Parts: sequence; C-alpha cells; structure tokens
Amino acid sequence: MTRRSISKRVAVVTATAVVAVGTVAAGAAVAGPGWSEKKPGKKEIARLFDQWNRALATGDPEQVADLYAKDAVLLPTVSNKVRADRAGIVDYFEHFLANKPVGTKIETHVNVLDHDSAIDTGVYEFALTDPATGERSTVEARYTYAYEKRGGEWFIVNHHSSKMPEG
Repeated sequence: MTRRSISKRVAVVTATAVVAVGTVAAGAAVAGPGWSEKKPGKKEIARLFDQWNRALATGDPEQVADLYAKDAVLLPTVSNKVRADRAGIVDYFEHFLANKPVGTKIETHVNVLDHDSAIDTGVYEFALTDPATGERSTVEARYTYAYEKRGGEWFIVNHHSSKMPEG
C-alpha cells in the first residue's frame, strides 16, 4: 500500500467518524435532555408515591421537600396556602409531619405522558396522630402529582391534595 492510498483511507475513515458523531449528536438534540429510549411504566410512576410516603415517615421536612422540583407548586391537603417555593413547602411539612402521617392510596390512575413526565392522580387517605392528645384520625383526600424527570431523577413539579368534599 502506498503512502497516498493510506492517506485517502485515513481521510475516508475520519470523515465517516465525523458524520456518525454528528448524527448521534443531532439525534440527542432532537430527543431533548434526559431522553431515554424506554418510557417509564405506570408501576414505576405509582411507586414514586411510596418514596414520598417513606420520606414522610422520616419526620424530616427537608427530606420531603427534596422530592419536589425547585419550581414546584404544592396545593396541600390541610392548608389554604399555596406553596410555590422550597421554603413554603418545608414550612407546610414542618406542621403536617407533626401529625405523623401515614398515607395509603385507595385509587390511582397513572398517565405516562412521555419519557420525562407523568401524572398520578386518585384518592388517598392519611392516618394522623394529634401531637397534643395522641388521638388518631383519618383524612381522605383527592390527589394529583405531576412528575418530571430532571437530570435522571423524578421530581414532583405539581402536587394538589384536597379533602374529599363529601365526608
């Protein structure tokens, strides 16, 4: 093989590699950040509630707030105040966690919107303990969690929970 044919071969291989890398990069740009080939399943999304419920069990409002995106909005069950920043979310859970809540889903409906977003909505109940008296009670509520996958992790971007109007 001559030096000239080797140079041509190197040029062709280099050009092919550049085209291949460009194609992969263009595909990733079209798919968007955080894109993966497989959409999450409904069970995966439904289990995010279990993660949230375990965070409640820690009694640490900061740990619960870590599950919410920085721009999340919380419309909580036992407060009339909209919580639209981390400080507000932490404040709500400081008070709510004093009741040692344990959540149980009664009915759930999951819609996987795409690779990086999903909604879980339905009905849940919370067993609560009054910190002053130790008395137990149960609150049934409707809920909606809107999730987004950011940086490879699922975060709550919108959480609405309201007591059932009848009951």
